[in-house]
Formats: sequence, structure tokens, C-alpha cells
Amino acid sequence: MQETVIRLARAGLLAVLLPLTLQACGGDSPTATDTASPDPQIAASGTAGEGTLVVRANGEDFVRQGFTTSDGWEMEFDNVYVTLANVTAYQTDPPFDPQATQEINAQETVSVSEPITVDLAEGDEAADPVMVAEVKAPEGRYNALSWEMVAAPEGPAEGYSIVLQGTATRDGQTLPFVLRLSEELAFTCGDFVGDQRKGILSGDDEADLEATFHFDHLFGDGEAPADDEINTGALGFDPLAALAEGGRVEANSQQLSERLAPADYQKLLEILPSLGHVGEGHCEETNLTA
Repeated sequence: MQETVIRLARAGLLAVLLPLTLQACGGDSPTATDTASPDPQIAASGTAGEGTLVVRANGEDFVRQGFTTSDGWEMEFDNVYVTLANVTAYQTDPPFDPQATQEINAQETVSVSEPITVDLAEGDEAADPVMVAEVKAPEGRYNALSWEMVAAPEGPAEGYSIVLQGTATRDGQTLPFVLRLSEELAFTCGDFVGDQRKGILSGDDEADLEATFHFDHLFGDGEAPADDEINTGALGFDPLAALAEGGRVEANSQQLSERLAPADYQKLLEILPSLGHVGEGHCEETNLTA
């Protein structure tokens, strides 16, 4: 499916809950779309090729291996479903800085518009990040990535953009939990920041990009100091454990808005826009809705 422009605003949005700019630490094969003018270097060479660009989603080891929250709960995840749509990779010049007030100046874009649900907890503890989509794309350096998080149209996460399912254990108490979040988000990110550069596609080769989700922002990290920002800004699990009924925690966004303390629910809303990253690279979130 071809796209020429990423949509940063979705029709039928219910309500904008936070200021619009926040900063954050199968089927038919989709096809790529060229936009505007070609990459200058490619045009100069006259030998522009086409390779395969693979977009992956990564919940990091926190999701695959489990972790300890800021308030001491041992978290294990059975499933972490996220649904991405309008996933778009860009060749931009100048490079896009999500922490500056600027728009992406794209020389090339490739996009997949249809919603795709993936399970970030899929596989074992050493599993690779899950594939969202692969597209044929003109060669060049893809140094920006954007995506929306929307309600899954079908499947185990139907109706929700994020579903977290697992168990939390502390002091001999184990609470199974299922959290179904319907908030929709849109992330626009710069270059991937990690051990290796991503998105450099040459000839008929293959390159990948990564949408990274930092769930430690939501629950905190028990291995970090208590006064570390990752913990002082986190919700933790205690407010959710307090909602347990019959030995389990199960709630959707509507129920969380009604049952969490107002300050805790507001903190949850403030954390969600910080989930999206590209490795350790930051993103701009532009579309939090409920």
C-alpha cells in the first residue's frame, strides 16, 4: 500500500488529554512509496537501487526477561501486544531532531499504513525484536521513523492499542494481571541510537529500523537507585495491585480512570507518551487520545 504523507492526526479522535508535544527519553506484501525528490547522493550517482527495509518492534529485555519494578514487584510478561499503524521510514536532510521545533524534511519515505499487532513478549528470553513489516525501498540512509499506536482491529488485543498480560510477585504474593489500554498515540522519531547504526540500505541488500518501547518508564526499575528519574517518574505496580479482585488485576483504560487515584491516573497518562523510542533515541509524541 502506498502512502505519500504520514498522518499525524486521525479522524474521529475523542479528546486530547495532554499538551500535544511531549518528549520521550501477513497478508499482501506492502510496497514502498517514493516522495518528492530522490536522495541527492543517489540521484548524483544515477545508480539508485532497491533493497528491503525491515521495521521491528522491541520491548527490550524488560519484557522478554522480566524485571523488578520501582516498588519491588517481580514482573513477568506472557504477552505484550502493541498495534502500530502508518509506520513510515524517512530519509531526511537535515536529520530530524524530535527535541527541536522542526518538521521532517523527507527526500524519501516508505510507509505501511494498515494496523499491525505484534507481541513484544514473543519468543524466549533471548528472542530478537519482532518484525512489524518489511517493504521494498530505495537505497539510502533512513534516519527517521514514525508510527501511530491504534486500537487493534481484531485478535487478542482487539479494541486496544496496548495490552499487558503477566504476573507480578512480591513477598510471596503473586497477582496475575491484564491491563488493556485504549489510548492512541503517535510517535515521530529521529535516528536510531544504539550499539549499531540502523536504516542504512544499499543496493539490493537488507536493513532494519526499530520502534522501541521503554516499559520501565511505566513501572520503574528496581535495579536503579530509588532517586533515579526512571523511578521517581514511574507509576510502579502498587497502585495497580490495589485494584486486585479475586487475586488478580484486570482493568481497561476506562476502569483505570475510575478506580485509580486521580494523581496515579494522571501519572499514567503522562508516562504513556514516553514509551516510544528508537533504541535510546528520543521521539516526539503528538497525538495522545483516549
